[in-house]
Amino acid sequence: MTVRPAEPRDAPWVLDVLTASWGGPLVERLGVLVDARDAAAFVAEADEVPLGLGTCLVRPNEVEILTLDSRSEGRGVGSLLLERVASWAAELGVRRVMLLTTNDNLDALRFYQRRGFRLAAVHRDSMIEARKIKPTIPEIGRHGIPLTDELELELALPSRRRENAG
Repeated sequence: MTVRPAEPRDAPWVLDVLTASWGGPLVERLGVLVDARDAAAFVAEADEVPLGLGTCLVRPNEVEILTLDSRSEGRGVGSLLLERVASWAAELGVRRVMLLTTNDNLDALRFYQRRGFRLAAVHRDSMIEARKIKPTIPEIGRHGIPLTDELELELALPSRRRENAG
């Protein structure tokens, strides 16, 4: 299995994944809708068959994982995508990789914490505002848990000194 940057030929598949997992390409994050098709993206594939997608936003000191989706559970697709994003972020010289998940997403909390991510912030009641801009977000989430908060997780990256060009 390999991970590569998404290419224009991946666009229909990327849209299919975003629609299946997120209800479309618009992803809510702290009361803002972001079009994941405009984000940096990585595709995990085996024998040229796409199995996973990761989309990321780049900021001056961080890379935010916007979406991470595996189409083949239990094969290490998500872990491989996560490793590639962290490696890419380190190459960019940012300080951390962060992501948001919801308080009901126990599987994601387990997955990311097992891979070194730590809780950085709780955005209390953020899902109330989120529903105003994306009304399809349910009130009750996974495992019957009321969907109320967004949890910010982060992976601190080793500091890297940028070399001066002159």
